[in-house]
Amino acid sequence: MHCTAPVQGHRSASAAANCPACRSRSYTPSYYPAPDVRYRSSSGGSYGGSSSRSAGRASVSYTAAEQRTLAPVRRAVERQAQSYPDRRDLFLCHAWDDRRGAAQELHDQLESLGVTVWFSEKDVALGTSLIREIDKGLRKSRIGIVLVTPALFTSLDAEGVADKELSALLATDRVIPVAHGTTFEALRDVSPLLAARSGLSTGDSSLEDVAAKIADTVRV
Repeated sequence: MHCTAPVQGHRSASAAANCPACRSRSYTPSYYPAPDVRYRSSSGGSYGGSSSRSAGRASVSYTAAEQRTLAPVRRAVERQAQSYPDRRDLFLCHAWDDRRGAAQELHDQLESLGVTVWFSEKDVALGTSLIREIDKGLRKSRIGIVLVTPALFTSLDAEGVADKELSALLATDRVIPVAHGTTFEALRDVSPLLAARSGLSTGDSSLEDVAAKIADTVRV
């Protein structure tokens, strides 16, 4: 049974009661309100043809494409949470050169929103095997994020550590590519398999907005 929230919304107790996956649980608001309804943001603007809800301190607006992207990830998160309640929410795959830049910023944004993140910069201790620790991190995380940047392209071409992380993540249905400072069109020239996965982009928003949408999807 699949939750109907990504398509139909659960904005009321009766809506939740009609969902085959949620009718037996006490009602809580859905992470995915129904589409095609206008919602007003905290700044007073409105969103037409998209969905919006509050995530932490921010008001999050989803396009229809983003809802289609994140709905299956949300279902995977829920399955993982039931089977592996002690796993971290996310594994952050990134280029080495981004570890103190965009990757650190995304990590900090996610943790500020209550998301548990495996991040090599803080989770790999000195003197330990990087590859072995990454292997453990992948195994103990429910979902993977790939931070797609120009630096990642360089790392993948060189078949570095990020290339090994990506290979492991591509073998699952639990990965969200996040394009930052580049495009999915450019990614297709480097990793067609990753580019074929639906993802998020900071091209029309910010890394903070993307972090809020991810947090909204993976928290259970």
